[in-house]
Amino acid sequence: MDNERSVAAHYAHGALEEAILGGLQAAGKDLAHLVPADLSPVDEFHMGGRQATEDVAAQLDLKPGMRLIDIGCGLGGASRYFAETHGCQVSGVDLTEEYVATARALAALVGLQGKVSYEQASALALPFDDAAFDGGYMFHVGMNIADKPALFAEIRRVLKPGAVFAVYDVMAEPGEGEVAYPVAWASSPATSFLADAAGYRRALENAGFAVDATRSRRAFALEFFKAMRARMAANGPPPLGLHIVMGADAGVKSANMAANLERGVIAPTEIFARAV
Repeated sequence: MDNERSVAAHYAHGALEEAILGGLQAAGKDLAHLVPADLSPVDEFHMGGRQATEDVAAQLDLKPGMRLIDIGCGLGGASRYFAETHGCQVSGVDLTEEYVATARALAALVGLQGKVSYEQASALALPFDDAAFDGGYMFHVGMNIADKPALFAEIRRVLKPGAVFAVYDVMAEPGEGEVAYPVAWASSPATSFLADAAGYRRALENAGFAVDATRSRRAFALEFFKAMRARMAANGPPPLGLHIVMGADAGVKSANMAANLERGVIAPTEIFARAV
């Protein structure tokens, strides 16, 4: 519980909803006529943003009406994409109460509050019945959870047999040197629990999943940060972007993540598994 409190405190902003609304207005958006895509620069808090979400979705057999669980939903960007684009009903959970409140507010702004829902909860104690979901996913979550066997056992509990589960996490790689902090998910190693893809696979299989595919997205992430640096150099910080979510040290966090990727000590990695 101490670790969960520390993780939630790391992500807390203090005035996140107001900052996002201000960024939207500065970007020239009409708050009375927003669509989910308007939010994607700020509510897709994982490497690659919306493109990474779409790439995961393209590999899932999604059908309208499917009930999905979003583990560590953050501001709800991925859940709103799955709801709007694929017609899914999505339930998200996150440790950080401010993220949950902001996710609810943003869903209401774009008229999706009937298709998505958000609760403050631990991924290790999900507030749902057994076999409640047709599928699920987690994007950049496992780095904050030490007990991955317990994590995947709890996720398996709430999935129906045959349900697909997608992971898109930052994973450890055998590169040069140590991971530099702060990064987006942790200010120090105290709340960072990186594991390699093999460790994820073992934890998933031991929890009752069959792993179908694994893919490193390191090259994709390097291009993402290269493009971000080019935009920043040309135009400065945009009015709406992940720097709002990451706070005052966003520049340091982004630089460290890019450097960690370049040295090969981390890589965002997809894993697709099925509940058996």
